[in-house]
Amino acid sequence: MKPSADELKSLFMGAFGSDVTVTDDSHLHAGHAGAAGGGGHYTVHIISERFAGLRTVQRHRLVYDVVSGWMPHRIHALSITAKLPQES
Repeated sequence: MKPSADELKSLFMGAFGSDVTVTDDSHLHAGHAGAAGGGGHYTVHIISERFAGLRTVQRHRLVYDVVSGWMPHRIHALSITAKLPQES
C-alpha cells in the first residue's frame, strides 16, 4: 500500500528538518507497471542546509536513503527537487 503524501512529508521533515512539499502524482500513472504493483509516484521538493556541498546526484541519494525501505513496493517513483535555501 502506497504511503500518503502526508506520511512522506513527515518522514522527510524528520530527516531534513526543513521546507518540504510532497505531491502524490499516482493518478497520473494509472495503468503504468509500477502503479499496478501498488507503488506510488510522488513529486518531492526539499529545501535544506543538509545539501550544502553536495552535487545533485548526492542530494538525491540522501532523499532516496530516507525511503529506501519503501521502494519499490510502497513507492515506485520520486521526482526530486533538492535545493539549499539560497538556491530557492
